[in-house]
Amino acid sequence: MDVLINVFVALHIIGIASLLGGFLTQMKAMGAGTARFSPAMLHGALTMLITGIALVGLNQADDHTVNNLKVGIKLAVLVVILGLVYVKRDEEKVDKGLFAAVGGLTMANIFIATLWV
Repeated sequence: MDVLINVFVALHIIGIASLLGGFLTQMKAMGAGTARFSPAMLHGALTMLITGIALVGLNQADDHTVNNLKVGIKLAVLVVILGLVYVKRDEEKVDKGLFAAVGGLTMANIFIATLWV
């Protein structure tokens, strides 16, 4: 079971890398006001959602303790990110504030995951 959990952790990290990488590659465009949400950002957020849910289930099935408050907050942040990216995915340019909010929420999710013990 540990190998399966580690595979899903790796896939979860790939999802966050896709979401954050998509944001970081658009930083220059954000400054110019031409940033847009890339498909990689949407797919990364969806990957995080699916693998995160799988990780909670696998950890509970393996009798590991799961911090439900932490998971709930991370899920809420991810749902906001996913909603923003999904709704604005087809627009040629996204407002700077909205684009920055997605990047900030993504970073917040990373810090919640790593610093909250």
